[in-house]
Amino acid sequence: MEPDVVEIAPPLFPSGSRTRKPRKAGIPEVIDVEHYEFRNANLVDKKNKGKAIQDGSLYDHLADEEVVMSTTQPWGFPSSSSKRSRRSSSASSSRPRAAVEVVVSSAQANFLRDFKRFDTVDNFSKHHYASQGNASKQHSRTWVKKIQADWKILENDLPGYLVYILYADQCLLHYSLFFFWLQTETISVRACESRMDLLRAVIVGAEGTPYHEGLFFFDIHFPDTYPSVPPMVHYHSGGLRINPNLYNCGKVCLSLLGTWNGNAREKWLPQESTMLQLLVSIQALILNQKPYFNEPAYERTKGTPSGEAHSKFYSENVYVLSLRTMVYSMRKPPKHFEEFVRSHYFERAHDIVKASNAYIDGAPVGSIVKGGVQDIEESSENGSMKFRTEVATFMKTVVEELVKLGVKELEDKLKPPPNAEGSNKSNCKRSISSR
Repeated sequence: MEPDVVEIAPPLFPSGSRTRKPRKAGIPEVIDVEHYEFRNANLVDKKNKGKAIQDGSLYDHLADEEVVMSTTQPWGFPSSSSKRSRRSSSASSSRPRAAVEVVVSSAQANFLRDFKRFDTVDNFSKHHYASQGNASKQHSRTWVKKIQADWKILENDLPGYLVYILYADQCLLHYSLFFFWLQTETISVRACESRMDLLRAVIVGAEGTPYHEGLFFFDIHFPDTYPSVPPMVHYHSGGLRINPNLYNCGKVCLSLLGTWNGNAREKWLPQESTMLQLLVSIQALILNQKPYFNEPAYERTKGTPSGEAHSKFYSENVYVLSLRTMVYSMRKPPKHFEEFVRSHYFERAHDIVKASNAYIDGAPVGSIVKGGVQDIEESSENGSMKFRTEVATFMKTVVEELVKLGVKELEDKLKPPPNAEGSNKSNCKRSISSR
């Protein structure tokens, strides 16, 4: 099925420029909000409503708290060990105590936090469309103004997701606490200052799809007649066909690009369509939960036993190809995204292994949601034996590449290929915990 056009809705929160300066060094440690609890509920004197608290500071009770140190990404899910630590407060204490998990973010997590979602670079010598023009080429004023407008939209409105974080500044027994919204990236773009006709974008695979945790790169070129005609887009396939709309030669098949048939509203509209709309369409409508049905001939079988069965096997193959794409990206990261690729996979390494272990155990592909695996009983079928074996086999290569990035304690966590006889045992519930 040819995806429809994505309409860009106004943001829920006012959006400022994403080209902010990196935060100053010495950033305080992070406390996981999920594991911070105000156990003393009597902070307000009900008989003196509206008056300030007289007995001590709002944060005085933190001086007696247990502090559990751990290292994880700022937006990561709490580990099971930290949950146990939270419950380890002494029962003999004269007053309730809260266990606070102080999370020390890694250098890679800090890099990803400060990585600008939109920025400009000096050159794109290895861009797919580098030979389509040169820096000295003159363009029309309309062309320049439209691309500058696209840059501004991308700078302000590239999609991400918000994570609520609590920071703690610890000084001896005193804590200063403050909250903020951390916006993590799902699409990042680099534009070229000397070649305004070139862009490069990376899209992070979404949860609940066979593309989760993966990075997918696209090179974009604005023709001389832009915006009368749509941009040209090339996918960094590595020779792999991971979607009916993404060819192994790099072609991107989409009505918005004029590379597929569609009605008038689905095609590029010079006065309305934007680069942001195009990237969101690729993210939401191509890299989706059931890519099998992107193929027009198969769309009508959606919801039928036969169609869903074929979709399942297609998605299983897509996940294996997505693992191969991870290795391809780690070995040959695109220019201007080298450190982004390394940091992304360093931070997601344990999640990738845990997800793959769940698939080896029989979890259906795409069942990874919010750091865990949905109950197997809630899904129609387990993963096929072929899929489980292929994941276990190729994950050895993935782990080797992740270890080269400096990720620790991965080799022993990877599960072996499934036993065919043991795979027919009772269908028990499985879940994975994040580190």
